[in-house]
Amino acid sequence: MTVTWEELGWERVATGVGRCRLPGWDCTVGLVVGEGRALLVDAGSSLAEGARLRMRAEELAGRRVTDLALTHPHFDHVLGAAAFAGAEVYAAVGADTVPADELRADAVRCGLDGATAAEAADTLVRPHHPVSGEWTLDLGGGRQVLLANVGPGHTAYDLAVLVPAGPGSPEVVFCGDLVEESGEPQAGPDAVPSHWPAALDRLLDLGGEDALYVPGHGAVVDAAFVRAQRDALAARFGVSP
Repeated sequence: MTVTWEELGWERVATGVGRCRLPGWDCTVGLVVGEGRALLVDAGSSLAEGARLRMRAEELAGRRVTDLALTHPHFDHVLGAAAFAGAEVYAAVGADTVPADELRADAVRCGLDGATAAEAADTLVRPHHPVSGEWTLDLGGGRQVLLANVGPGHTAYDLAVLVPAGPGSPEVVFCGDLVEESGEPQAGPDAVPSHWPAALDRLLDLGGEDALYVPGHGAVVDAAFVRAQRDALAARFGVSP
């Protein structure tokens, strides 16, 4: 019996492409399924959350998760990575320089149980493949996904994932926290505000006007939303057009 995306709490965005919004911090995780491989975008905030994600993603994909793309080094996106043993891990070059203790401390400050945060930090998986420009990942069956280092912006190490359009399906861009829909974009001490609007310009260049843009938090948006958020960030941080 084939299970649907919705039955497992996921939203189908395009053919073979879906996402789910995790409880707690409303973090979005994406899944892209090819004929031979399956790519997960971000890994959740703990080993237990990562394990649940893997189980559901593999049930949907009908195969193991072979690849994991981490959009940026914040705890709610990366601390579940150790649950994906055997997967190839991709991130923007430099993301592996963020100390595990920093991720653990940030998780605890945000409400994650201390022991849970420590367990995830102690087993933190570092990227196998640092992406400095663009990286094309072949998932089989003619499905290729583009991993693009579009930062800095929300952090110094922001990676976007572009899923090209297919028959009857639009292009999909997983934006990480460069774009947020459920609240104002968060600019912590590791943000690079002067470059953030330019990072959103690169997202728009990647996806174009007809793409669906999947924020790190919140509902799927369109190019007009991304452009409006870009303009708001430029005004907020005093960045010239």
